[in-house]
Amino acid sequence: MAATGRLELVVVRHGVTQWNRERRYQGQRDIPLLLPEALPGLDRLRKTLRVFAFDSIHCSDLTRCRQTLAHVIEGREDAGSTHFDTRLRELDFGDYEGRTYDDLETLPAYRAWIDSEGEQAPPCGESTVELRQRIDDWFAELSAGCLPHGQHRALVVTHGGVIRELRRRFEGIGFWEGGVVQAEGRHFTFTHDRGRWQCSSSLAVPAPASAAS
Repeated sequence: MAATGRLELVVVRHGVTQWNRERRYQGQRDIPLLLPEALPGLDRLRKTLRVFAFDSIHCSDLTRCRQTLAHVIEGREDAGSTHFDTRLRELDFGDYEGRTYDDLETLPAYRAWIDSEGEQAPPCGESTVELRQRIDDWFAELSAGCLPHGQHRALVVTHGGVIRELRRRFEGIGFWEGGVVQAEGRHFTFTHDRGRWQCSSSLAVPAPASAAS
């Protein structure tokens, strides 16, 4: 009997930026990392990723993700091919990009957007339905290229909103539970069963200090 296929995604968020520090909505604005402040988180992530060998790499095309990827794979020769993909970009926050909660909290349209958990698109922006569709398209394309009885491990460098939606889909958790901080993420494992890939586990990356000790 053939072995069950295994697909692993190590999905991490980019390092910290100035807009993260200022709690501004970044969305698809091409904001670079805040250096050198981002380095401790990136160094910790690079050390964590040393235990993994990757068959492929998938990265948002925005600068903060490109910089994060360059740091965490620096000096590696086993990282596999790299694919920069616009489908892995953050949600487009439209008119809210560059603004903070304090700027927006009294606006009825903003309150409605918050209450909808993103299902309603912000003005001139993107709904989470649209975000999920492009993530689903990307995952379907990736998984279709994996052999049902083979092994594949991919590194994915992306944004908080993308990871939140992956967690909602594969962990079955609520919108407000799916956040991850900068330079952290999740390790998803999938097995091929009944003609499709199904998530069998999701673990924090890096592991929490209590779990790692």
